[in-house]
Amino acid sequence: MNTAANPIPRLPSFRLDNKVALVTGAGTGIGAAVAIGLAEMGARVALVGRTQATLEQSAAAIAAVGGASAQVIVCDVTDAAAVRAAIAALPRLDVLINNAGTNFPEAFVDVSDAHLDAMIDLNVRAAFVVAQAAVRKMLEDPSRATLGGAIVNMSSQMGHVGSPNRTVYCMTKHAIEGLTKAMAVELAPQRIRVNSVGPTFTDTPLVRRVIDTPAKRDFLMAKIPMGEMCRLEDIMAATVYLVSPAAAMVTSAHLLVDGGWTAQ
Repeated sequence: MNTAANPIPRLPSFRLDNKVALVTGAGTGIGAAVAIGLAEMGARVALVGRTQATLEQSAAAIAAVGGASAQVIVCDVTDAAAVRAAIAALPRLDVLINNAGTNFPEAFVDVSDAHLDAMIDLNVRAAFVVAQAAVRKMLEDPSRATLGGAIVNMSSQMGHVGSPNRTVYCMTKHAIEGLTKAMAVELAPQRIRVNSVGPTFTDTPLVRRVIDTPAKRDFLMAKIPMGEMCRLEDIMAATVYLVSPAAAMVTSAHLLVDGGWTAQ
C-alpha cells in the first residue's frame, strides 16, 4: 500500500531534455547513431569530427527525427590544442560521448610504428584529452554537484579479452577501461558519472570492409553466441541509458553489447 513512508517506486526517466551533449567521431557509424539517439531523447548535441560533409549529414539526420538543431564542430581530436579550445568554447556541457577511435587489424609481428602511434594517439591520448577538457567545462557550472554529468567512453569487447591480429587495439581499449574506472572514482563527488560501452563487431561499412571473407565472417559468428553482429540501435540504447537519469547510480560500469562473446 502506498504511504508517505513507503511510496510506490516509479520508473526513472530516460529523457535528456535541457542537456547539452558532445559526441566525438560523430560523422559516421557509432558516433552518428549515438548522436541521433541522444537528440531523440531531447539533448542538444555538438557533433565533433574531421569532415564537414559527414557531420552535416548527421545534423540532417537529427533534424529528420525531430531533434533539436545540432552544432557541427570540425576538429581533429588528436590536435589537443584545437579540441580543448573547441570544448572550452561551448556555452555548457552535461554529457560526453568519447567515441572517436580507429583500428588497423594486423599480425602482432607486422605492426608498424605508424599504426602503433596512430592507434595510441587517437584511442588513448585523444580520448584522455577530450575527457579532461569535457570535465573542465562541466565543472565550470557551479551547480554541477546538483546537476550531475555523464560520460561514456566508447570501448569494445576487446577491452576485456584478447584476439588475434588486434594486439594494439586490445591494448588501447584495456587502457580505456582503466581510465573509465579511475575517472569514475575521482569524479563521483562532483556527481559526474563515467561508464563505458563495449560493442562486439557492429554492422557498419567499416566492419564490413574488415570482415571481407567467408572465413573471417565464420570466425566472428562462431565467437558470438547470439549468432549475429551488433546493430547500431543496440549501442544507441546502451549509451542513452548510461547517460540518462535512469542510470543515476551507475558509474565505473562497462556495459557489454557483445552478444555473449566475453562470457565464454
